[in-house]
Amino acid sequence: MTDKHALIQPDRDQKAIPLHIIDKAAWPEWFRSRGATARTMLTAQKFEGGPGEVAVVPDGSGDAWEAVAGVADASNLSAWCLARAAETLPAGTYRLHGAEAGKAMHGWVTGQYRFDRYRTEPGREVEPRILLTREVRALPGALAEATAVAMVRDLVNTPAEDMGPAQLEAEARALAKAHHATIHVVSGDALEREYPMIHAVGRAAARSHAPRLIELEWGDERHPRVAVVGKGVCFDSGGLDIKPAAGMLLMKKDMGGAAHALALAALIMGQGLPVRLHLLIPAVENAIAGNAFRPGDILRTRQGLSVEVTNTDAEGRLVLGDALTRASEAGPDLVIDFATLTGAARVALGPDLPALFTRTDDTAAALIASGLERDDPCWRLPLHDGYREWLESDVGDLQNAPANGFAGSSVAALFLDRFVGAGIDWAHFDTFAWRPAAKPGRPKGGEALGLRAAWGLLLGRYGQA
Repeated sequence: MTDKHALIQPDRDQKAIPLHIIDKAAWPEWFRSRGATARTMLTAQKFEGGPGEVAVVPDGSGDAWEAVAGVADASNLSAWCLARAAETLPAGTYRLHGAEAGKAMHGWVTGQYRFDRYRTEPGREVEPRILLTREVRALPGALAEATAVAMVRDLVNTPAEDMGPAQLEAEARALAKAHHATIHVVSGDALEREYPMIHAVGRAAARSHAPRLIELEWGDERHPRVAVVGKGVCFDSGGLDIKPAAGMLLMKKDMGGAAHALALAALIMGQGLPVRLHLLIPAVENAIAGNAFRPGDILRTRQGLSVEVTNTDAEGRLVLGDALTRASEAGPDLVIDFATLTGAARVALGPDLPALFTRTDDTAAALIASGLERDDPCWRLPLHDGYREWLESDVGDLQNAPANGFAGSSVAALFLDRFVGAGIDWAHFDTFAWRPAAKPGRPKGGEALGLRAAWGLLLGRYGQA
C-alpha cells in the first residue's frame, strides 16, 4: 500500500480540498447554506448527513469543488468516521473544515490499506488521499498505531507457505535490527530439551517449517520488564485430530497472535516506551506426519508439569504454556499474550470482540477503558476457579482439552494460567485476528483486534519516554 506516513501530513497552509464534517443535527442548516447547484448535487448523491455518507459538490466560487462526510457526532469523532471518505473520495489533499481529525486519523490511514502482494493485474495502484492536520504532536503516535495495524494485517493475510516459522523469525530479526534489540532463537534438539511442548506440536512439519522459540529483548534493564507473547501456529491442520476442509480454510491466520505480538513490540520500541521488553513467539506448524504428536500422549513441559493430550487441535495452549513459563522466569512486571486460541470465544463474542482474561480487576478495567478510547473494544470473560477441575487428568498433571465442551475459552485461559508465575500481572487476549466482512477502514481479511487496547494500557501505565 501507499506509505502510511504520506497519508497524513502537517498542515502548512498547502493548497487542499475542503472536507466538511456533518452530522444529522447540523445537516438541515448546512444544506440550506449551500447554493442551488450544490443542493441539487447533494440530493442526487442521496447525502443526508448520515454516518459513512460521502459527497462532492461545487464550492462557492464555482471554479472548484469540496467534499462532505457524514458522521455520527461531529463533536466527538470516532476512529472510523472518516474511513469511508478515505476509501471513496477522489485522490487528492484534503483539509477538514472547522475541525481536527483526532482519533479519526487512524481510520483515514487504515481505510487506504491494500493487501496486493499477490496481485498481478495492471492498474490496481490507488492514488492516495492525503489529510492535512495541525495536530502535529499527535501525528507520530497516530501513524505508528496505523502502521502496527497494517503490520498485523500483512502478516495474517500472507499464506502459510510464505509465512511459516522461518518467516516469523525473519520478521523478528528485522525488528531487532531496526531497534538494536537482541534476539535468540531455540530450535532443533535444544528446543526438544528446553521447550518440549513447542517441539512436540511442531515436529511433524517439513524441515523448512521447523518449530522454534523466538525471543527478543530490548530496553534498559532498569525499567519495568514487560513480556509480550504471541501464538505463532503458522498453519493448523488440527494434527491427527484433523480439521474438516472448511475448518482449515482460514488457518493461515492461526499465527495472528504472533502478528499482534510483533506489532506491539514494534510500537513499544518505535515509540521508545521506557520498559524492558521481552518478546516471545513459539512458532510452529501443526502438521500431520508419521512423527506427529498423538491423542493420549503425555507431554513434558518446561515448567515440569505433565500434560495429557486429549485433542491435538488444542495445540495453541500447549506452545503458549512453554512460552509463558519462559516469560515468567524473568520476573516480569506484566505479561500480555495474544492468541487465536478458541472457537468458543467467537461463539460467545463474535468476530469483532477479543475475549479478555486477566488476574486483576484493575488490569481488566484499564484494558477495557483503553479499548473504548481507541475504538478497539474487548470483552472480559472469567477465569472461574470452579472450572479448574475440568483440566484434571487421570494419567498426568492436567489435560489440554476437556471433553464436556463447556466454557471453552475460559478453560483454555485457565490452562494458560497454570504456566504463568504466581503473583504476575497477566492479560490474555483470545482474538480472532480476522474480519469476515468489510467495514469502513477495516477490509475483509487479517485484522488487529486488541492490539491498540493493549498499547493504550502500556502507555497509561508506563508513560512515553
